[in-house]
Amino acid sequence: MDNGIEQATKRPRRRFSDEFKAGAVRLVLVEGKSLTRVSKDLGVAMSGLGRWVEQARADQGKSRRGTLTTDEKEELTRLRKEVRELRLEREILKKAAAFFAKENA
Repeated sequence: MDNGIEQATKRPRRRFSDEFKAGAVRLVLVEGKSLTRVSKDLGVAMSGLGRWVEQARADQGKSRRGTLTTDEKEELTRLRKEVRELRLEREILKKAAAFFAKENA
């Protein structure tokens, strides 16, 4: 059914290797090239390149925005998973305690 409105075709998400990202970041941080120039030269979105550069700064302890380091992000993910599991276990134990209390009454 055509209602006269063209649907935007979505480009597939591009993936870049860690080596490519590191090289792009090096061009900005070590060689002093601008984000705009590197973005155009490599054909990478400036927003993505900016995130890579900011993450590299955070990992070096030089973040201007308080960005978490990669290690901190990994720990946060691990801790959130652990909290979810502990909450689930606590709910199961509450239900089991209530069940056994009812059985013994």
